[in-house]
Amino acid sequence: MVTPGKVCSSCGRLTDQYVEFKCPSCGKGHIVRDYRCRENFVKYTCKECGFEGP
Repeated sequence: MVTPGKVCSSCGRLTDQYVEFKCPSCGKGHIVRDYRCRENFVKYTCKECGFEGP
């Protein structure tokens, strides 16, 4: 089964409208953000180092 998109690191929703980037602190964790959370500055947490960002 193929999943359409990825799970947002902030809200946990499955989305196909997202951006993905490495953690700005450790560079190891991958952050996925959907458009709603990006527009509303919802916090995310890196699972690798615990860094919190907007």
